Amino acid sequence: MKGPLSGSKSRPSAPATYALSGILLLYLSGWVLSGLDASGKWLLSVGTPLILLAWVRYFVHFSLIALLLYPKHKFKYFKSHSLKFQLLRAFTMLTATLLFFTTLSYLPQAEATSIVFLAPLIILAAAPWFLGEAPRVSRWVAAFIAFIGVLIVIRPSSGLNPTGVMFGLLTALAFATQHIMTRLVAIDHAFTTLIWSGLAGTLVLSALMPFIWAQTVEVLINMKAFDIFLLISVGFTGAFGHLVQIQAYRLAPASLLAPFIYMQITAAASIGWLIWGDFPDATTWLGIGIICASGAGIGWYEWRNQAAKSSPA
Repeated sequence: MKGPLSGSKSRPSAPATYALSGILLLYLSGWVLSGLDASGKWLLSVGTPLILLAWVRYFVHFSLIALLLYPKHKFKYFKSHSLKFQLLRAFTMLTATLLFFTTLSYLPQAEATSIVFLAPLIILAAAPWFLGEAPRVSRWVAAFIAFIGVLIVIRPSSGLNPTGVMFGLLTALAFATQHIMTRLVAIDHAFTTLIWSGLAGTLVLSALMPFIWAQTVEVLINMKAFDIFLLISVGFTGAFGHLVQIQAYRLAPASLLAPFIYMQITAAASIGWLIWGDFPDATTWLGIGIICASGAGIGWYEWRNQAAKSSPA
C-alpha cells in the first residue's frame, strides 16, 4: 500500500520513511511472536495439553479481532471472494501451529525457529508449480544453500532430538503451504484472512476440546497463577503480533521486507537464552547464518531487479 505522500515530488524522503517504519514494525512483530512461541514452549513443559494451548491461542485471537472490527464494520470482513481457499489456508495454518508447538517441546527455540525459516525458500522454489510464476535459477540456488544451512543446524553432533527435527521440517513444509495459500487468497482483504484463520481454527479445536476435557480441568486446577497468565496471553500476543505484521506490509512492499524476516531468529535466540539458558554454539550459528544470508540475499537480489525494471529508462 502506498503512503499518502508517496506521489509527492516535494517529499522524496517519504517512501524511505515508510520503509523504515515497516522494517521496524516487522522486527517488533518478530519479538512479539517469539514471545508467543516461548510462552507455548513453557506451557507445554508444565503439562498444558497441546489442544488446550492452541484453542486458547485461536479463541482469544479471533475474539479480539472480531471485537476490534465488528463495532464499525459489522460482518464486512467476513465476506470472502475465495472461501474455499480461505478454509484450506486456515486448516494449513492450524496444522502448522500444532506442529511448531510440538517442535518447541523437543528443541531449543533458536534451532526450532531456524529450521522453520526454511519455509520462505521452499515457497520461492515451489512458486513456478503452485503459483504460476516464472522459474528462476537464483531461487533454487538460494533454497539449496539454505538447506545446507539447515543440515549444519541439525547435524548429528548438534545433539538435537531427532523427533523434534522431524517435526521442525514438517512445520517448514506446513508454513510454506500456508504462505502459498495466502497468495491464493490475496483477492480478499487482510482482515478477512485474519478472521477466517482465527474462526476456522477456533471451531476445529472447540470440536476437539471434549476429548481432553478431564485432562484440561485437572491441569487448570493445578496451574500456578503465572502459568494461567501465560496461557491467556498467547491469544493476545498472537493477535497483536499478526496485526503489527500486517501493518508492516501496509507500509512497505513485501519484496523489501523479505530479507528482514530472518531477524526474528535473533529474537528467538535471545529469548531462549534469557529463559532457558539455551544459546546456539558456533557451528549452529554458522548454519543459522547461512539460512539467513540465503534468504536475505535472494530477497535483496529480487528487490533490486524489481526496482531496476520499474525505474524509467
